[in-house]
Amino acid sequence: MAPARAPGSPSGALCRQLLLTLAILTFACDACKTVTLHVPAKLDAEKFIGRVNLKECFKSATLIHSRDPDFQILEDGSVYTTHAILLSSEKSSFTILLSNTETHEEKEILVLLEHQTKVLKKRHSQEKVLRRAKRRWAPIPCSVPENSLGPFPLFLQQIQSDTAQNYTIYYSISGPGVDKEPRNLFYVERDTGNLFCTRPVDRETYPSFELVAFATTPDGYTPEYPLTLLIRIEDENDNYPIFTETNYIFKVFENSKVGTTVGQVCATDKDEPDTLHTRLRYSIIEQFPASPTLFSMHPTTGVITTTSSQLDRELIDKYQLKIKVQDMDGQYFGLQTTAACVINIEDVNDNLPTFTRSSYVASVEENRIDVEVLRVAVQDKDLIHTANWRANYTFLKGNEDGNFKIVTDSQTNEGVLYVVKPLNYEEKQQLTLQIGAVNEAPYIGTSRSTMNMATVTVNVQNQDEGPECDPRVQTVRIRENVPVGTKNVGYKAYDPETRSSSGIRYMKSSDPEGWVDVDENSGVITILKRLDREARSGVYNISILASDKDGRTCNGVLGIILEDVNDNGPVIRQRRVIICKTVMSSAEIVAVDPDEPIHGPPFDFSLEGVLDSEVLRMWRLTKVNDTAARLSYLNDLQFGKYTVPVRVTDRLGQSLVTQLDVILCDCVTPNDCNTYRSPRTGNREVILGKWAILAILLGIALLFCILFTLVCGATTGAAKKPKVFPDDLAQQNLIVSNTEAPGDDKVYSTNGFTTHAVGGSAQGICGTLGSRVKSGGQETIEMVKGGHQTMESCQEAGHHHTLERCKEGGQHTLDSCRGGPTATDNCKYTYSEWYTYTQPRLGEESIRGHTLVKN
Repeated sequence: MAPARAPGSPSGALCRQLLLTLAILTFACDACKTVTLHVPAKLDAEKFIGRVNLKECFKSATLIHSRDPDFQILEDGSVYTTHAILLSSEKSSFTILLSNTETHEEKEILVLLEHQTKVLKKRHSQEKVLRRAKRRWAPIPCSVPENSLGPFPLFLQQIQSDTAQNYTIYYSISGPGVDKEPRNLFYVERDTGNLFCTRPVDRETYPSFELVAFATTPDGYTPEYPLTLLIRIEDENDNYPIFTETNYIFKVFENSKVGTTVGQVCATDKDEPDTLHTRLRYSIIEQFPASPTLFSMHPTTGVITTTSSQLDRELIDKYQLKIKVQDMDGQYFGLQTTAACVINIEDVNDNLPTFTRSSYVASVEENRIDVEVLRVAVQDKDLIHTANWRANYTFLKGNEDGNFKIVTDSQTNEGVLYVVKPLNYEEKQQLTLQIGAVNEAPYIGTSRSTMNMATVTVNVQNQDEGPECDPRVQTVRIRENVPVGTKNVGYKAYDPETRSSSGIRYMKSSDPEGWVDVDENSGVITILKRLDREARSGVYNISILASDKDGRTCNGVLGIILEDVNDNGPVIRQRRVIICKTVMSSAEIVAVDPDEPIHGPPFDFSLEGVLDSEVLRMWRLTKVNDTAARLSYLNDLQFGKYTVPVRVTDRLGQSLVTQLDVILCDCVTPNDCNTYRSPRTGNREVILGKWAILAILLGIALLFCILFTLVCGATTGAAKKPKVFPDDLAQQNLIVSNTEAPGDDKVYSTNGFTTHAVGGSAQGICGTLGSRVKSGGQETIEMVKGGHQTMESCQEAGHHHTLERCKEGGQHTLDSCRGGPTATDNCKYTYSEWYTYTQPRLGEESIRGHTLVKN
């Protein structure tokens, strides 16, 4: 058994050191899969040559670095040249170092650069066939770099069918880029299936191509289905980002807070989206004026914001920016474009209007109005002719009486002072006004004071004035009904210079009732007529004209307050009272007194008459309140109209008797009471309302229309036909009674007929046949039409008569029309003719007590 070695022996230490070194190398730098990129022999500066999958090698890498300074690696694995390179050998390589700064872990990727010409030779020599396990031919991923430099034709890939082992296969393609636009961009070798590109392609025009490949035998047999080939054009950063506008114009208010948004710019890039070629970065290159820096731009959104609150329009009202947008996420080799941006500073009211002077002095004559006294000026740094610049002037002190007004001149912004109420030198010789000025817009500045002030001294100049009527309206108190000729103080005017009334003359310019006279020298009034307070509602006004020796005048009003005297008794305004007896037993009456209340209610109501008079036996008064009483009837009075005298006495004993017309009516409401009988005469009296009168007038008009129509019809018929009686006249229900006794009043219906009288101017319709009665040895014939007891005939010029049967006192009469002698004669003539014609025929058939009736 071999002895054990001491731990500190040299060989043990060497083994431990080798193991540690191996572990460190393994942990520190693990190598990833080698990546091969096919590139041309000559590479331009900042040229994209391919992409490496960094995540597959090291997902948590925080630092990416190329060990060869000729190449640059981006975060997405894109490989770019930093400057132009000429590859001398067919193969070159460089290493990409990936590391994590926190865990100190590192990995490397070896990148091989191989010439495209060598690749083509290898592919042709090996004649490699791509196969799949489940299908015999399928699409092979393929891409073409945009704007490729060649050499052309550029080999892309080889397509081959498994059936080529048993058949001779010919290959062909079709689609866009072959037999469709852009034509002849791709072609395939018939025998080998090698696919080539013939010229550079612009990805922005053709992002990809979808071709269809065919495999056929020489005799046309197709052993395979058509194969779809997708060729993607790999993007190259060949498009500059472009701003949507060449010149941007924004505005922002002065004194805005830090971070206030001014505006946003935007740019577009035609390269492939979601790649570094279209990842844009915005920035401000230059600001004018340059100092201080007041704006910043968000690199990804393009939003411009303020970085200072010191924007002052009164110092600088406009800033100009030169802005830039760059692709490749803003890296130095990215493509960039610039544009101009103008930022206008908007005004705010941060400056107060300031008076150019602190005090002003002006003068104005007394008694002048609408006169410009003074103009005051202010200065304001804000934008002219805006609400921030326009000034509003106001009185702070001194214009309590409203003698002045101040307005703003819209052009000059000055305050114009006017006199709007006359000044009086005798009252004030000097006025001091304090004026303030503010802007129309609210002040938002930093000053503690929000208003600037100035003082204006106005000196009043004296004028020689006429008399003054002050106060214009003066009053005196006079009792009504004072004796004519009574004198009283009148109107007084005075000289404003001397404050005296001497030398002033008076005259009245208006005296509606002519009640007073005015003394010319003193203004004292004299009563000319009895004064009636009730006629003028308690106040009587007269107009006075006062004048001085120079003819200057003033106008005033003298109001005579008429003191009341108890000269009027209470009166009942409603003279007619209706009591609906069926539903009412009384009515309320109200009295009023035109005198003042001190001479008015409470009233005392009483019936006027002796103790045993008829009025007291029929009526009774009951007091309701201070101004009203209730009138009720006693016993059971008849319907009709009664006169009831009522005396009303006021509190001081002044009384008045009012004759009331009281109507007891058979009605439900007073409006229903239209007719009643007088209890004294017994005759029925009629009270016609407006609707009843209107109905009567309409009835009369309608009657005249009917009569006019009948007259016209009769006149026309008489002119055409002679007076003829029909043969069967006796058969028209004519009844002849020879009974001498009065008997019963009976009327028999007959069919009416009309007789016509022909002659000069007298024509008419006299009526229709009726019944014949004999009374007192005299036969009376009544002609009835349609069973009615009254026959009406024409009333025009006596052409129409009525044979009416009246029953008054048991006597029968025959009344004719009252149309004049001519009409009466015509009617009688017509009746006699009718009687002569019908009597013989009736005699032949008549039998006492029998009646012939037409069947």
